[in-house]
Amino acid sequence: MLPLYAGFTLLILFFLALDLGVFNRKAHVISTKEALRWTVLWVSTSLVFTVVVYLIYQNGWFNIQSPLYDGIGDGRRAAIDYLTGYILEYSLSLDNVFVIALIFGYFNVPEISQHRTLFWGILGALIFRGLMIAVGATLIHRFEWIMYVFGALLLFSAYKMMKSGSEKLDPEHNPLVRLARKHFPVTSYYEGSRFFTHLEDGRLAMTPLFLVLLVIETTDVMFAVDSIPAIFSITKDPFIVFTSNVFAILGLRSLYFVLAGAIRRFHHIKTALIFILVYIGLKMMLFQTPFKPSTEMSLFVIVALLTTGVVASVVRPPKPEEPPVELVHEGHHEATVLGSDPGAGAEHPASAGPPTEDKG
Repeated sequence: MLPLYAGFTLLILFFLALDLGVFNRKAHVISTKEALRWTVLWVSTSLVFTVVVYLIYQNGWFNIQSPLYDGIGDGRRAAIDYLTGYILEYSLSLDNVFVIALIFGYFNVPEISQHRTLFWGILGALIFRGLMIAVGATLIHRFEWIMYVFGALLLFSAYKMMKSGSEKLDPEHNPLVRLARKHFPVTSYYEGSRFFTHLEDGRLAMTPLFLVLLVIETTDVMFAVDSIPAIFSITKDPFIVFTSNVFAILGLRSLYFVLAGAIRRFHHIKTALIFILVYIGLKMMLFQTPFKPSTEMSLFVIVALLTTGVVASVVRPPKPEEPPVELVHEGHHEATVLGSDPGAGAEHPASAGPPTEDKG
């Protein structure tokens, strides 16, 4: 199994190197058209990987050994599990897209800096999710009853999502942000796509962009608390769980640039996600009973709920007083720095003078 994980990881690193080092070497504003092309590319790659999963488990490549499948010749079941897990993770990431839009809007992040921030944010998310998947797989292997805990967690998450109403963002109480501000000064404005800079006295200081990165990372960890247990309801095979998660996360960045300006128009997606969490939670509760839904049934239910959410949003659009989240226009380089007056950034345009420390 180790060569399989190593090969897949090298493939993903190659894709990321092409993304940042070749296609996006020069910082630029990602247009909706460009983002749509990348979204189609990532989704297509993810779907093609379904065939790879089928061949690996069907032919026993890389000495694949899984207690969940019947050895060689079980490629169909593994492929369906991967595809269902991928669609589930991709659908749950839709809520993440809206929160990222709120974060960028809260900090007034310039459009030209958003792509690089999401790149490093998603790279960190891949590492954290890999660790969480390893821990989750170990817990399920040793304590099968943990599935009931995961199911209850998903039902509670659905309840919280139903009661939460409109999204609210409060990065000022983010523990990592508070810890970072305690040990480093923070400049009052952005310096391109830099996370760190030097003050006039030579001290190292963070730019607000690094605070944005910290908030995105911690936000993804919170979302992973829902999504990781959810995919274990589809399959407990670590490789399928890991690969479906990775491809869903890799597509998240381009999906953001496609949907960020219009995500609130699809306001019924949240209702669909609530029903998906309830369904997956109940599925985990029934995992040792004859009533446990099949993976094929789960795939149908997830796709049907998402489609219903999209169609309902088109048929019944949001009220006019609920404007869509707008991306920050290029040229707005002032930062809303935590702990300071939101208007204070206007005194420190990105192009003016040397870095200054935020005392808030």
